[in-house]
Amino acid sequence: MHEDGYIGRIEWAVAGRALPGQDVSGDRGVVLDTGGGTVLFAVLDGLGHGAAAADAADRAARVLAENRAEPLDVLMVLCHRALTDTRGAAISLALFEESDTVHWLGVGNVESRVLTAGPAGLTVRATVLLTAGIVGYRLPANLQPQSIAVRPGDLLLMSTDGIVPEAADEVDLAKSTADITSDILAKHAKDTDDALVLAARHRGAAGPTA
Repeated sequence: MHEDGYIGRIEWAVAGRALPGQDVSGDRGVVLDTGGGTVLFAVLDGLGHGAAAADAADRAARVLAENRAEPLDVLMVLCHRALTDTRGAAISLALFEESDTVHWLGVGNVESRVLTAGPAGLTVRATVLLTAGIVGYRLPANLQPQSIAVRPGDLLLMSTDGIVPEAADEVDLAKSTADITSDILAKHAKDTDDALVLAARHRGAAGPTA
């Protein structure tokens, strides 16, 4: 599965695949236009794999689509309520604002980081502080979104645990988000799990129009 596009000044792409031998993946990438140049990104990892994992991820995706204007902590609670009779999921949310700010919140082991080009090469500007728990089963009592300022050209990278963490070390920021996600999926997906990676970048100018 490969998807990519632009929303306002944000260039984005998602690449994912199911565990080898499975027909469906329990990993989902969600991209939602929330208006005014603001975009909500989410990566959902239903526990395990197969149809039951996919059901959990699909339910969470529907909740996000129907409530996209809500704050991140409220979205996480709404997903938790919708997933109580499922396997549950790890979920990371990131709100990319027109004001060059990313707000993010993660429960479970979906990694999110912002990569930037520094004097010494590629560096990690920030990594989301993940809280332990399973959305749908055990939600932390105190959900505190974080915020980080980003510059045009910085890359938001979100990935499920089916992608090895070292994948971020080899990102070429000169490439498109579509090429970045495709490269990571091809080179760094584990053979033992579903895998998905999402990349988003503020281009500093309006994206191309069809």
